[in-house]
Amino acid sequence: MFLGRYRHNLDSKDRLTIPAKFRDFLAEDLYFVQGFDRNVMAMSTPTFEKITQRLAELSITDSDVRLLNRRILGTATLETIDKNGRVLLPDFLIEEVDLGKELVLVGQGEYFEIWSPEEWAKQIAAQLDIEANNQRFKVLDLRLGSK
Repeated sequence: MFLGRYRHNLDSKDRLTIPAKFRDFLAEDLYFVQGFDRNVMAMSTPTFEKITQRLAELSITDSDVRLLNRRILGTATLETIDKNGRVLLPDFLIEEVDLGKELVLVGQGEYFEIWSPEEWAKQIAAQLDIEANNQRFKVLDLRLGSK
């Protein structure tokens, strides 16, 4: 499971070193997909296959489904992790979400996200807005025990 937050830099060839704790959950390949919040999502092959199987169950006559397919399938790339734990981050994803050399990697369970520090700072600000969070999360049932 991808957990935690790490800061890493792209090298001169736009390669990202995957944190060692994240590498434990990966084989030799990694899928990159444009995220939903000016970020990049990175996932293992089994996770990507779960998503594509679910997409295949949706009707392509629905315009939102076609848009989602374009977002996920149209931006997906499969990259190989080298023996040093580095992987090439595709140029078009770097450009489309405006990533620089410094990156923030954030674990999300079955995948992790790649953010610019500036965009990640906006996410932190949203997480720290107590009043907004009270409204956002009140519909979720996150009880730890049974009732």
